[in-house]
Amino acid sequence: MATVLSVSGSPSATSRTARLLRHLDQRLVAQGHEVIPLDVRTLPPEALLHADFHHPAIVETAALFQQADGVVIGTPVYKAAYSGLLKALLDLLPQYALTGKTVLPLATGGSTAHVLAIDYALRPVLNSMGPAHITPGWFTLDKEITVGDDGALTVAPAAAEALAQVTDQFSRALGGRTLLAATG
Repeated sequence: MATVLSVSGSPSATSRTARLLRHLDQRLVAQGHEVIPLDVRTLPPEALLHADFHHPAIVETAALFQQADGVVIGTPVYKAAYSGLLKALLDLLPQYALTGKTVLPLATGGSTAHVLAIDYALRPVLNSMGPAHITPGWFTLDKEITVGDDGALTVAPAAAEALAQVTDQFSRALGGRTLLAATG
């Protein structure tokens, strides 16, 4: 099956965006894909802020993009755009880092006023990086994502169904089989 790089552009250690991505990663693994999680916040800040293209962590991250068949990009929406942390990483990748790849853009945010951030802010940047295909993405409201005291993630039913559909469409675009029933 395909190798998927699952990238969280959230700066928060307790990010709902990252938790949601890891939840969707499980679905992709169940469909037979190898998933490599990447939380951009774990990269050295000095490398990102000083645009150190030659920093070993940036070189390694660029290699992860190169070896992936597909990339899931998740970001919280701030001021109607994707996170600055994600922007810093995308700026350090080669111009055509997504060439030949299938990409799934996802976003989370506090208001439906930001629902078009994927199409108007993120998708054009991703498209400029040469992907073979950008599948339809999904915006999830923060209030639809809850984390229990035990750390378990719960997604509101309508959002969970929509996320399952876009994840399955991404999986099909990668050539994977999809699950008939939603997984945990």
